[in-house]
Amino acid sequence: MEYLKLPGEIRVEDKEDRILGGSNKPPGAGDNPHTDLSRVYSKDLLPTAGGESLTCKFFQELVNILLDYIFKSNERSSKILDFHHPHQLKEGLEGFSLDLPDHPEPLEQILVDCRDTLKYGVKTGHPRFFNQLSSGLDLVGLAGQWLTATANTNMFTYEVSPVFLLMEEVLLKKMQSIVGWCEEEGDGIFCPGGALSNLYSVLVARYDSYPEVKTKGMCALPRLALFTSEHSHYSVRKAAAVLGMGSDSVQVVPCDERGKMISRELESSIAEAKAKGLVPFYVNATAGTTVYGAFDPLTAIADVCDRHQLWLHVDAAWGGGLLMSRRHRGKLQGIERASSVTWNPHKLMGAPLQCSAILIKKRGLLQECNQLCAEYLFQSDKHYDISYDTGDKTIQCGRHVDVFKLWLMWKAKGSEGFGSQVNKCLENAEYLFEQLQRRADFKLVFESKPEHSNVCFWYLPPSLRGLPPGPDTNRRLHEVAPQIKAKMMEEGTTLIGYQPLGSNVNFFRCVFSNPATQHEDVDFLLEEIARLGSNL
Repeated sequence: MEYLKLPGEIRVEDKEDRILGGSNKPPGAGDNPHTDLSRVYSKDLLPTAGGESLTCKFFQELVNILLDYIFKSNERSSKILDFHHPHQLKEGLEGFSLDLPDHPEPLEQILVDCRDTLKYGVKTGHPRFFNQLSSGLDLVGLAGQWLTATANTNMFTYEVSPVFLLMEEVLLKKMQSIVGWCEEEGDGIFCPGGALSNLYSVLVARYDSYPEVKTKGMCALPRLALFTSEHSHYSVRKAAAVLGMGSDSVQVVPCDERGKMISRELESSIAEAKAKGLVPFYVNATAGTTVYGAFDPLTAIADVCDRHQLWLHVDAAWGGGLLMSRRHRGKLQGIERASSVTWNPHKLMGAPLQCSAILIKKRGLLQECNQLCAEYLFQSDKHYDISYDTGDKTIQCGRHVDVFKLWLMWKAKGSEGFGSQVNKCLENAEYLFEQLQRRADFKLVFESKPEHSNVCFWYLPPSLRGLPPGPDTNRRLHEVAPQIKAKMMEEGTTLIGYQPLGSNVNFFRCVFSNPATQHEDVDFLLEEIARLGSNL
């Protein structure tokens, strides 16, 4: 396997002397840089005695595979994906097999498997990947991810994760300050994604109103009601189901045509729930909805919550990144009045997956709600400050380190760098919006300028242009986006999502969270959609 040349014509193998300590190399290290890995197995690597040289060789080859992938992810001429149907991947392709062997395979095959895993996956860091809210490949964040995996520790106690737990504290305080809470307020935890962060908000809000639920369960509680908008993330309903309240306890509040919760409708929904004998306790407001990118009117919703003494949660998983931008943070005005906030840095801020935080305004509540004081982990007579044993705040035991990559990115960019990155993503959205306005072969779902980096639109093939609106036209238009998406996946040159919503038939949703994306990539997307859909 040939080595990939690095910038400046320096190869990873040329650094072996430094990696192995120069003259202190173990016997045989570097003597045969072209070791045949077809006869080497994992048992030959460290911690096997004398395994340093082979370990170095294996990782040099692996790093070359990873660098090749990184470089190709940034080449616009490279494909985003080499699509194969599930049955094709399961049956095996060109020596790539998903089957698990009974006997060990050599490291050469392991490296081939690494290469093929990347080959048949999706380059989400490609500047023409618009499919998900999380995209891009931040190299400092990636370095943080590699270090985290190398450390391979757990986030439950200070004794096994001292530096990472202090970094988590620093990040949480910084994020709470940016939200607008004072120094005496604020708690939180990093957890596995926004859906879990939202679940924590419901869990803690319920405990705050009814602490007996922790020991007695739902049978000791009245019939509760939660409120969220019709465009909110499905995780709120899922949380109600998981926590034993049932998805029917979630009252869906109507939105305006732009996808924002209508505060007076929230007021009406609360009155209706009370009339049915339900007890309201929680309202979820969304800052950046998944499809339209809408921001609920947080101040008006906070006023309603204050009047009815309800817990206000703000799901800012997608929109929280705008808080880093002086230009756009005003769209989240009122978030400082929330009792809890979900914020996903792995979306607009570009941290590698996964990186999500649940912020709780009332300090100590998270611990009270979840702690069970397992004595094999959380002894009270340790010789250090046990407030840093944060594992009892969570519903997990083992917890992955998701903080280091974000901390490292923050050091590399500074708050201003994140702000510039966010501004660029929204500038790309405005550029797409302006291009769509000028074209007769596309139609915007909304004629108003986007609030977030979401831009929603239809492509109108020649066969549909000029047709009067009506059920037949809508039926035919509904079929356009899925057909173009299928062709797009086969071609592999770009990727964008689509969906119906409410009365709107299938439309494309383009989202920008990759700072590598340029105007030329937006232009390419539109031309590619037009090319793939011209004969529909």
